[in-house]
Amino acid sequence: MTTIYVGNLPFSATEQDVKSLFERHGKVDSVKMINDRETGKPRGFGFVEMSPGEAQAAIQALNGFQMNGRALRVNEAQERAPRPRTGGGPFRR
Repeated sequence: MTTIYVGNLPFSATEQDVKSLFERHGKVDSVKMINDRETGKPRGFGFVEMSPGEAQAAIQALNGFQMNGRALRVNEAQERAPRPRTGGGPFRR
């Protein structure tokens, strides 16, 4: 399974909208839209899981694709580097 990063999504886009767009290029296994933890509002990006061959076809076809006037950024998702613990917080001196 390949995870695809989809950025610059319109804030009005739903998981179903994204799934429908990617299904043109193969079977979509899952879609996860990312929301702000505090407000619950969309952050404008998400992730799609597809088989490797179909994922590459979708990336090629949809990177730069205009969705509601916004050019999508579509690429293979990268593992996030762990953030260093700084020891910050409410008890710093």
